[in-house]
Amino acid sequence: MLDLLLAVSDGRSDQGRDHPVAVVLALVAAATVAGLKGYTAISGWITDVPTDVLDDRYLRAEARPAGRPSRSTLWRVCTDTDGDVLDAVIAEWTTTQHAGTQAPISTDTPVQVRLDGKTLRGAVNADGEQLHLLSALTGSPGPDPAAVTIAQAPTDGAKTREPETARAVLETLDLHDVTVTADALHTVKATAQLIHQQGRHFVLPVKENRAALFNTLDALPWAGTPIGYENTETGHGRTTHRTIRVLPAPSGLPFPHVNQVWLIERYVTASDGKQSAAAQPGITSHPAETTGPAEIAAFNRGQWAIESLHFIRDTCYRGDHSHMRTRSGPRVLASLRNLAINALRLAGRTDITEATRWANRNMTRPFTILGLTG
Repeated sequence: MLDLLLAVSDGRSDQGRDHPVAVVLALVAAATVAGLKGYTAISGWITDVPTDVLDDRYLRAEARPAGRPSRSTLWRVCTDTDGDVLDAVIAEWTTTQHAGTQAPISTDTPVQVRLDGKTLRGAVNADGEQLHLLSALTGSPGPDPAAVTIAQAPTDGAKTREPETARAVLETLDLHDVTVTADALHTVKATAQLIHQQGRHFVLPVKENRAALFNTLDALPWAGTPIGYENTETGHGRTTHRTIRVLPAPSGLPFPHVNQVWLIERYVTASDGKQSAAAQPGITSHPAETTGPAEIAAFNRGQWAIESLHFIRDTCYRGDHSHMRTRSGPRVLASLRNLAINALRLAGRTDITEATRWANRNMTRPFTILGLTG
């Protein structure tokens, strides 16, 4: 990790500087693994890092040990760091470390890439715009608790620009034979075309924002279509029953590269007896001979894994309550939180809140988790 961080710059030369960017980011990353959130808290944590561990970071970065960076140094580095390069470094490290091996994420097993955006509500710039980041989360199909973030990019403050940002992100991912999922905002022809050109597949929901496509799906004979797969789950004070019906794509469908269409119905019964129901149509490029109703349902459930990432960043790291807003600071800290969550999951810990406490109980543990030792 430290070798990769040497490629990250904050716009100034490391020559003659007491605290190289790579060392500062490594220390902030380790503190984040330990659950620290703001510059003051991170600075306090670094104060307790053993001297030999601290000095080794500087020596490995070919710099002389210079003591402990101050809070103002942490702030200056984080707010001026090149976020694009940092995210690329995190993606490279995560990809090669996936599942605790040096093998790349893409294997012969099915892989799902989930796309979704998140607004950092407290990160408001001078123009009153909030930082909005699109993330790509990859792992096994279904609600995979070990899924990891392999890309992140800003959408220039506008959620409506998510599809454009998503296509730019997809073009950077060196993954093959994967299935891309996202919410209905990304059910656009240009995205489907790109996924198809890359030799990948998509499973996408359809809502009224695609009126012609939605109306076509809504008019299909779903009532006479047998249920292809169903399951029931109980938890969180409710019982949820899901069904999925699948049909071949009708001719003349106003959307490219669709081989099957589907309808998922969800029935929820709360512990107090209250019931609710919802239906969601959608499309997929997967042909029926390779991907059936159960697999399509798993991909749909898997999209919610990225909501789990947002939840962790909001609850464990209090992302929505952070008012950091200076230059690249909010994005850099969000990226390092992604790295921390990835590292903990790759270490076999999916209970992130408790895992940060576990990491914090031993000052060298966060460095080991991040591969910053030895």
